[in-house]
Amino acid sequence: MFSILLVLLIIVAIFMIGLILLQKSEGSGMSGSSAASMFGGALTGAAAGNFLTKATAWLATIFFVLCAALALVASRSDTSKYQSELRTELVQQEMASDNVVSEIPVQNESTETK
Repeated sequence: MFSILLVLLIIVAIFMIGLILLQKSEGSGMSGSSAASMFGGALTGAAAGNFLTKATAWLATIFFVLCAALALVASRSDTSKYQSELRTELVQQEMASDNVVSEIPVQNESTETK
């Protein structure tokens, strides 16, 4: 479920970025150079601006709903099980590394012969 929502969120974000870049700004941003040439001027009128504004608002709403749904799914997932398994594995690795270190013989200066 989490993966499906995440993929949907990414798709909505990409569409929203595209729609925002197509909108006409005061500086004539990307819409002045590419939108008119790509669509033959179909998205340059007032009706197109109204459509792009409404579509962006809908995509933004869907984006925020998906973000909330992702947060809800993530909070209800059983992460404590995975955290405890990870903690157990880390403790076992730490104990194994301590055993390896303790098996290395240590030479004392007093036992060395000259």
